[in-house]
Amino acid sequence: MNTVYVSDLDGTLLGNDALLSSFSKQVLHELLSQGLQFTVASARSVISIQRMLKGLNLRLPIIEFNGAFISDLNSGRHEIIHAIHPDVVESIYKLVIEFGYVPFISSFNGAEDCVYYKDIINDGMGWYINQCLKNQDKRWRTIEDLTYSFRDQVVCLTVIGHAQQLLELQDIISEKHGNSIEIHLFPNQYSPGWYWLTVHDSKATKDQAIQTLVDNYGLGESEIVVFGDQINDIKMFKIADYAMAVANADAKLKLFASSVIGSNTEDSVVKYIHQDWSKKVALNKISR
Repeated sequence: MNTVYVSDLDGTLLGNDALLSSFSKQVLHELLSQGLQFTVASARSVISIQRMLKGLNLRLPIIEFNGAFISDLNSGRHEIIHAIHPDVVESIYKLVIEFGYVPFISSFNGAEDCVYYKDIINDGMGWYINQCLKNQDKRWRTIEDLTYSFRDQVVCLTVIGHAQQLLELQDIISEKHGNSIEIHLFPNQYSPGWYWLTVHDSKATKDQAIQTLVDNYGLGESEIVVFGDQINDIKMFKIADYAMAVANADAKLKLFASSVIGSNTEDSVVKYIHQDWSKKVALNKISR
């Protein structure tokens, strides 16, 4: 069974409540016990993903922070880290401050993951930190001078604000550091009206992370099937053998899809995997 399934989380595998349904969890549990090769590729952290996928035994590492980390789901151990160059971090931080924003800075300090913050200047930032603290996310650290965080391996700067200002900031950052970074601007579907601008190292993309899994985990002969809903999934759609967009996906992503399946609220990803996997198992038995 040489097929690997890779799914985005928010808006794709998860429902609008940011949870994995009991149906999807049960079906995935059964298929994984049969040998299904499945993992996720998400902008979320391993801490968050562990909560979402609790009870599932994934053999493959997960792709978190859009590929900045490739990590073991159970232990949280990072197997690969793509950090932003310290000079680039410092330069982008200055640009963010000049625009009147304060970033959240996500990093690995050699022993544990951290999210550093200082001032909460808008409700969008407040929503994010409140959600994380409510979920007992232990990464969060408040510091007086955010530049102290630059001593860590910084994997992401997150700026939360309104679309037009962040679009201008995105253009300036891209113009100055385009070749060395991966930058995304997207709405927070759980906090309407607020947009997130995230900056990663140029190696932190889902397509490169999937290729790393193929190269490092003996998957070179495998067929790759991916699922997504946002434009940050375009690159992994391009390298997949089959790319499935959910019905609620961004119109731009659908242009790169092999097919459009049902929405994220209908367990469409897991239903597709179950049907596709069962068909391949049956064909495999016949061929024997």
